[in-house]
Amino acid sequence: MSSQPHEHNDEALGFDDITRDIAEVPAVEVITTVAVHLMSAAAVKCGLAEGGDKDKDLDEARKLITALAGLVTAGAPEISNFHAAPLRDGLRSLQLAFREASLVPDAPGTGPGEKFTGPVYS
Repeated sequence: MSSQPHEHNDEALGFDDITRDIAEVPAVEVITTVAVHLMSAAAVKCGLAEGGDKDKDLDEARKLITALAGLVTAGAPEISNFHAAPLRDGLRSLQLAFREASLVPDAPGTGPGEKFTGPVYS
């Protein structure tokens, strides 16, 4: 085993580097960043992005929206309404977009994430 010091570059960050970096990030930023990534992915899977229907996959969208709903519902009380309100709005928009994109809409209360948010109506 080599006794040379460990070299790292931007492409090969180790666990310690990642842990050190994340330790400096406030929880509200981690929660909102994850939520935005889930929203973006769900929008693509609902066919709302540039690729349109080519990228549409409602099964995948349902999973992403449900995960987003769980995160937003659980995280909202922890991050203040200032940060939570836009996440709730984005979630609701995605739930409505999913309902519109579905050939056979879910019954109220059974759509993606509605077990966390309650029924979503337009």
